[in-house]
Order: sequence, then structure tokens, then C-alpha cells
Amino acid sequence: MIRPDLPEFTRIFGRIGVLAFGGPAAQIALMHRELVEQRGWLSEQGFLRALGLCMLLPGPEAMQLATYAGWRLRGTWGGLLAGLLFVLPGAVVIAVLALLYAVYGQLPPVQAAFVGIKAAVIVVVLQALTKVAGKALVGAEGAVLATLSFVALFVFGLPFPLIIVMAGLWGALRAGSAPAMTADPAQPMQSSGARPLRVIFLWGALWAAPLVAVWLLDAAFLLEVGLFFSKLAMVTFGGAYAVLGYMTQTVVTDLGWITTEQMIDALGLAETTPGPLILVTQFVAMLAGFVQGGPTNAFAAGLVALWVTFCPCFLWIFLAGPFLDRISTQPRLSAALTAITAAVVGVILNLSLWFALHVMFAEVGRRAPIALPLPVWHSFDPVATLLIAVAAILMLRFNLGFVKSMIILAFAALALG
Repeated sequence: MIRPDLPEFTRIFGRIGVLAFGGPAAQIALMHRELVEQRGWLSEQGFLRALGLCMLLPGPEAMQLATYAGWRLRGTWGGLLAGLLFVLPGAVVIAVLALLYAVYGQLPPVQAAFVGIKAAVIVVVLQALTKVAGKALVGAEGAVLATLSFVALFVFGLPFPLIIVMAGLWGALRAGSAPAMTADPAQPMQSSGARPLRVIFLWGALWAAPLVAVWLLDAAFLLEVGLFFSKLAMVTFGGAYAVLGYMTQTVVTDLGWITTEQMIDALGLAETTPGPLILVTQFVAMLAGFVQGGPTNAFAAGLVALWVTFCPCFLWIFLAGPFLDRISTQPRLSAALTAITAAVVGVILNLSLWFALHVMFAEVGRRAPIALPLPVWHSFDPVATLLIAVAAILMLRFNLGFVKSMIILAFAALALG
């Protein structure tokens, strides 16, 4: 393993952070090219083992992979620097976009353009669904788990964390014996030097620090933001799309911070920025904070959301990283992740239908006592439906990227509106 000097380390990880567009698959491919193929800083086997670890942990796997790589190359400070360089470029862009949207998003021309953006978002979620389903639905059991997950969310509105826990328990209980992975001789792990209690105490205290601060300041809204996104950080298995439905249900229906339309807009703008898609949490928090108390409150809410979303990522990596060899030999963990990933297919399907209904219909109700969403048929929007069809053609038939499709659809929505 090659140990890079600090200036080159900072330059390469800064480059990864600035160019980290296109979701986790593209971001992981970028890191593989930079760190394995071009520079040999990590071995092929070490990179894949690290990726497997990050997929087992809650949180954005690409950001955690960058953190792990930094930790492997330059210790704890290297992991911290690599993780921050991956997140901060996108966080700055999101902050600007959120404030612009909060100030100008309700203007009629802007609202008209966002109908096209919403159409592109629906299709990009469907793309994520097909990618995850292709990898996750292995055999009949995976299909059954995905179906049960979808019905539990879409029809009965069961809590997302409950679904994740139940799927993980099912996978772990169903796991059989599996051959252990061999260690990577090029990159011996540092389990002998691990201090898990120290890591838990330090990063747990850092995670809790802003929550304690806003509690002492009696800032009830900021405390609510911190607690909700802390809980979200603990159940973010399967990528950002997996928890977007849960987040939408909570911030729209339960807390009333934003509307469903604003949530779709938030996802659309987050898709255009570098860094992990889970930065949508910052956008949502800033938008809700702006409504509560203007720009200052928006910045405060965004910072709290950022902190409690990404601070746990460092905790998971610095805690689990030194024990990668030991974790890799546990077949039950792998089986639990497989079951969770299958359930995530149903979660993303729920999200895509939820978004589509709220774009195609101005009014969507519920049939009590279940949570099944029912569109109000006279509120059907033919323009939005046409734009969804155009988005599907552009992105699925002609493989046009999200950003280019979004621009075309925004101008089409302005013309049709």
C-alpha cells in the first residue's frame, strides 16, 4: 500500500469530492479509478472488502468508502479529511440552492419549471429501482421480501425502521454457513490497535453535542430537526432512496415541515449537486428552517442536519474499520444485508409511486384506517403526466443524463404552462 503525502492526498480527495456527481455507483467508480487503477493507493481486494463493509453500515456508502480509504492511507485525520472533502462541496451548493428556492421557489415561472424537474425526478427514482432490483432480487425470497415491504409501506404505512429491522432479523435467522473471506495480505488490518470504547465515546459525544446545545438554548425546532435526522442516520441502509419515503412521510405528513411537492423539488436539486444524495436532508432542514424563522434559522437547521447526518458516518467507519477482517467472516451480517437490500426494492417502489401520484394529481387522499393513497381523479394534471412520459423517453430510451433531461423538461414545462 502506497502512503501519499498530505498535499497529494488532499488534492485527489478534493478532486473526488468536486466530481462526485451521478449517485453512489458513479462515485464509487470514480474512487476506484483514482485510488486503485491510477495510483495504486489501495489494492483491488482491499477496495472491494472496504466497499462490502460500507454496504453493511448505515449511511451513504460512497462517503463512508471515501472516509475508510482516507483512514487506511493516513489514519484518523486522513479519514476525517477525506470524508469532509467528499461532503463539503455538495453541502455548499445545496445551501445556496435551498436559499434560492426558499426565496424564489413560489414564483409562478419557477413553479412551472419545477413541474418538469419533478417529472425527471420520478424517472430517476425508477432508474434507481431497476438498478437495485437487478442486484437485490435473487430468487423468490427476495421478491417476496420486496413485495411485503412495498405493501407494508404503501398500503399500511408501517414505519420504515420497523421494516428494516424485521428484514434484517429475517435474513440473519435464515443465514446458513458461508465460507470466510481471506485476508488481504497487501493491507493488514489494524484490529490490534483498535480502541472501540474510546471511539464510541468520542464520536458519540460529538454526535450529541449540537443536540445538547440546542436543548440548552431551548430551540425546540432545531432539537426536533436534530433528533429526527439522527434517527434517520441510524436506518439509512440501501442508500438515500431507501429512506426518502420514510423522510417524506415524516417531514410532510407527520411534522408538516414542507409539502410533498417541495420534497420532490428538493430531491431534484440534490440530484444536480456533487456528493452523496443524502444531502437532501440539509435541503429539507433549510427549507423548513426558512419557514420557521428566515435565512438565519435556515442555516442553523441545515448545519444541525448536516452534523447529525454525517457525524455518525465517521463513528461507524472508525469503529468498524479496524475489525474489517473479523466482520467479513460473519455470514449472518451478510445475509441480513441481503434481506434488507431486497426490502429496499419495495421501499423505493413505494417512493416512486408516491411521487408519481402527487405529480400527476393535484389532490391525493387516504382511505382510513389504512394508509393507501388514493388520487382525486378530477385533479388529474395532463401536462405533468405528459412530461413524465417525455422524461421516460429521454432517460430510459435515449439514456440522456438527469441534468440534461431536467433542463429540457423545465423549459418544456415553461412552454406548456
